[in-house]
Amino acid sequence: MSIVEEPILRVVRGEPTAEELAALVTALAAVPAGAPAATPAPRSLWRDPAARLGVARRGPLAWAASARPR
Repeated sequence: MSIVEEPILRVVRGEPTAEELAALVTALAAVPAGAPAATPAPRSLWRDPAARLGVARRGPLAWAASARPR
């Protein structure tokens, strides 16, 4: 039993020469397979409300210190 694979390229119109097909295959092989993975842009903490909260204080009067402006 043999598996028949479909051709990757198919000529729809015309009769290209072997050199033309080789040039086409070379050009297609040079193109990357997909778009490069985009790295996410670094997030700016300028507008992040959590950055303005500051560090939580510990201790018996932590609740009072949390209400005071810094």
